[in-house]
Amino acid sequence: MSTHESRIEPPAELLAAARRWIEPVRTALGPEFLSAYLTGSVLTHGFDAARSRVNLLIVARSLEPDALDRVAASVPESKKGPQFDPMFMTRVQMLASLDVFPIEWLDLIERHLRLEGEDVFTGVEVPRTYLRLQCEHELRGKHLRLRHEYLASGKRPERLAEVLARLASGFHTLFRTLLRLRGEVPPASHERVIERVAELYGLDARALLSAHLMRHSSRKEDAAAIRVRYRAFLTEIERLVGAIDGLLVP
Repeated sequence: MSTHESRIEPPAELLAAARRWIEPVRTALGPEFLSAYLTGSVLTHGFDAARSRVNLLIVARSLEPDALDRVAASVPESKKGPQFDPMFMTRVQMLASLDVFPIEWLDLIERHLRLEGEDVFTGVEVPRTYLRLQCEHELRGKHLRLRHEYLASGKRPERLAEVLARLASGFHTLFRTLLRLRGEVPPASHERVIERVAELYGLDARALLSAHLMRHSSRKEDAAAIRVRYRAFLTEIERLVGAIDGLLVP
């Protein structure tokens, strides 16, 4: 199995901001609070706080309506600096959903940073029985969406750039999972993840990078170039769907 680092350490000021955000929430939950984590793209190379929100996972013993009211009143408003996107969940809900959301939980378990509380992931394993099936399901859905957007773009090809940029984050998660299906730990770099997926599944890496580059590049491209890039990405996703459909997973 690959020994790539699966996450990076965020800047100290971002960690401090996250802990400040958590403090009133932890107080509101009181004894029901278990732990808080940073998750998602903030733990990868190239994270841009101006473009992306900072994902937080808050795990509690229970989230009864009274506790929800206290938390709702305590959640800080991020007027400046990092914008936080929290997800609240009980430990029971987490464990019960491992088989329903295997992609999401595998990504989160592999790439998280504990900020407060106990480590709720100790000994937790995600069932892989339906992992390949969920990958194919998600890829087929995204491929259909890409095709629909292409047909609907009409005389506004610049809209296609917006579609690629918007869908890039979801593809990142899927690409990381596709490496896990082949027994590898995904690299922290989005670019290297995409390049490795292309290597393993026989795809055009340059075309497969299109959505990521469209999301993170400030360079403006003309309508013809956008359409060419979009079509190349659409073609590679269709090829990838075919590869996953025939993939045998132990």
